[in-house]
Amino acid sequence: EVQVVESGGDSVQEGGSLRLSCTASGLPFAVHAMGWFRQVPGKEREGVACINAAGRFQYTEDSVKGRFNISKDNDKNTLYLQMNSLKPEDTAMYYCATLKAFTSRTCPSTWGTYWGQGTQVTVSS
Repeated sequence: EVQVVESGGDSVQEGGSLRLSCTASGLPFAVHAMGWFRQVPGKEREGVACINAAGRFQYTEDSVKGRFNISKDNDKNTLYLQMNSLKPEDTAMYYCATLKAFTSRTCPSTWGTYWGQGTQVTVSS
């Protein structure tokens, strides 16, 4: 059984930092591209940052470039999202997913295969 579990969400002040973690078991972690997505009520889930299987190439959504960094530790079967200079508009439920494809140009949620339950990030001004 495949299990994807996110952690690290919290409530922080504007300008603060958080690091999200995602572990995936029941599948060969090292051969899967993975991504972080976020969703607010009433809006579609959007790709925030995605990374190829080896962890060498990334996609980062324009609004978080220079503030968020995705990384992948294949030895620990863990995906990370370091979030700095957080803004109120970053408030959302953040999801981790394995991906069926990867490109550095885009990362649509329709490429997600296995999903976690999400971790809430709340940024207050």
